[in-house]
Formats: sequence, C-alpha cells, structure tokens
Amino acid sequence: MVVTIIMPALNEEANILFAIDNTLKVFKDCNIDGEIIVINDGSKDKTGEIIKKQISQHPDKIRIINHNVPQGIGACFWDGVKNAKGDIVCMLPGDNENDPWEIFRYYKLLEHVDIVIPFIFNKEARSLFRNALSFVYRFIINSTFAVYLNYTNGTVLYRKSLLKELDYRSNSFFFQTDILIRAVKKGYLFAEVPYKINKRKDGVSKAISFPSLFQVMKGYLHLVRDFYLKNAKNSNLRFSKGSATATRRQNKQ
Repeated sequence: MVVTIIMPALNEEANILFAIDNTLKVFKDCNIDGEIIVINDGSKDKTGEIIKKQISQHPDKIRIINHNVPQGIGACFWDGVKNAKGDIVCMLPGDNENDPWEIFRYYKLLEHVDIVIPFIFNKEARSLFRNALSFVYRFIINSTFAVYLNYTNGTVLYRKSLLKELDYRSNSFFFQTDILIRAVKKGYLFAEVPYKINKRKDGVSKAISFPSLFQVMKGYLHLVRDFYLKNAKNSNLRFSKGSATATRRQNKQ
C-alpha cells in the first residue's frame, strides 16, 4: 500500500523542516512507499521557501500545494486527499507536535481495518485547559452519536477509497470528527491505538481559538442534522471497493 501524508502548514518556518524530515525517516525505517503533500496554507513567513528547498532534495517524495490565503485545516486535508497518489492517507500537521513513528507503528493494522484512530496517552504534554476541553468535547460527541471513541482529532490513518465516497466534506477543525462518526456509524472497521505526542516547541496551536471553536460548533450542528434528520448512517449501506470491511463481510457470507 502506498501512503500519502497530508501536511498542512501555516507560518511553521520553525517546525516544518523537522516535520518533513521525521516523516521521511519513518518512510525509510518502516520500508513504506510514501509521499508527502505539504499544504502551504497562506503562510507569510519562510515556510514556503523551506518546503521548496526540501522538494529540490526529494522531488520524488514531496509535493506542495499553495493556498494564497489561509483556508483552514479541513480544506487543506481535502485538497491533499484530492491530489493523493496513495491508497492510505494520514494528516500530520507541520507543527511537528506529532511523531510519525507513533502512528506508523500500527500501519499493518490496515490489513484488517479501514481506519486506525490514535488516542493520546501522555496527556501531560498538553495544558490542563486543553485536556479539560478535550474531555468535554469527547463527552458531547460520544453522547450525541452513541459512540465510545477515545479521541477524534488525531493523526488518523484512513483508506482513501472510504474518504472518496463520503457525500459531505467538512472544511473546519471538525472535519476529523465528521469523517469518523459517519464512517463508524456506517459500520466501517476501525482500531483505536495509544499514541504519544510531543510538546510543541515553537509557535501557538491554531486549534484553540474562537474562530476554530465557532467552526466546530457549526460542523457539529450539521452532523446532528444529517445523522438524525437525514439518517446519514443508512444513506448508503455499500462499503468502498477494496476496503477491509467489504472484504471481511463478503468472506462471512
């Protein structure tokens, strides 16, 4: 399976080089046929220059998509999916908070499931406020949609064919939760795995801001509407061709 890493970056000149290098190292260490699509989301610093230099050194492994103005992490993700050559896609932010080795240690689980969902076990790496906010968010999502997910905003490994068939695509910070709820409630097989994050060394996370929280609220209400009024979970009972879910269900028949 070929892997595409989608790497959104907004003013990450202090972190993007390390994020790219660490990902390339994991490709080599794990013998993974992979590529990195860096989404330069309207950066005003030297992020774009650093990416272009990396491309000149690894033209077969790195590509860039430039946004003239910031479009948000959800839009970056879907731009990456649209242009991905891989069978598997995963988002690793350009802030280098996430160690790619942590998710790719579970790469082979995709032989049995279509989604690998990481959850953070070293919560001390984040502030008390961030952890409290995550707890409340997780409680609301699990209670609303009758699921038992430990985390919905991490570096999830997806089978691309699953993403291609989705009828709706959120462009906000809610996009990961939206994908997971729709896929899990439909019946796609998934695995949750423990994951360790790094402490952010430079810059400030864009996830905790009033615009981001407002977008999350809008995304949540949209999903509630689709789930309870449009019955999104039963809109299409077919599973994407080549998915582990489809294969395993067929083998049972």
